[in-house]
Amino acid sequence: MRFIIIHKTTARWEAGEVPDARLIASVGALIGDLQRAGVLRAGEGLRASSLGARVTVRGGEADVVPGPLVGGNELCAGFDIIRAATLDDAIAWARELGKILGDVEMDVRPVTEAWDIGLGKKPDDVTSRRFMVLRKATADTEAGVALPAKKRDAIQALRQRAGDTHLAAETMRPSARGRRCKNTSGGIAFTDGPFTESKELIAGYVIIDVPSLDEATRWCTRYVSVVATEEADVFELETP
Repeated sequence: MRFIIIHKTTARWEAGEVPDARLIASVGALIGDLQRAGVLRAGEGLRASSLGARVTVRGGEADVVPGPLVGGNELCAGFDIIRAATLDDAIAWARELGKILGDVEMDVRPVTEAWDIGLGKKPDDVTSRRFMVLRKATADTEAGVALPAKKRDAIQALRQRAGDTHLAAETMRPSARGRRCKNTSGGIAFTDGPFTESKELIAGYVIIDVPSLDEATRWCTRYVSVVATEEADVFELETP
């Protein structure tokens, strides 16, 4: 079973602070252990929301609000990662996705690259960057209502038209199948889903392939401590 562990941002990262060497080493050690255990499937961090935008589609009309973003409904339903030359280009792709989905809220944010945090130099031939288009949960997604086949086909066609600039896509199962991990003064506290809407923007994630929610929670316990976050959510992912 595949699970995603999503951790929430802090004022430190929203201010654009770069992680120090100790944090980078701690995260690297965790990633190394996940790889050695054979469970790591993917993982990314996101840049500050000031570098992104929120796209809200209602009644066929799209409203775009530039970052920095204020946390509202930050319960995730899924995401796409695309490569685009500019934020405006990534927003344009999100608008196309919104036309298919109908009423939806999406955050478009740059994915953190190694050179963004001082690990090496940006290659001279790189003229684009990766963006996450994050879809927010709705009553239907939380109830496990599947998209109609026509919409699923249209989304697949949109992704195919993007060619090799479409890099990844994931859909979360309802939060009732997940678990929230909070870093408290008394240790890590766990709450089974369904979750209330989190007000905290996401900062990054890892995707792991483990036998159970309990095993995913075990990794989440360490993950929360390593990335120094107050809260992380564990969601089961749909089969690709």
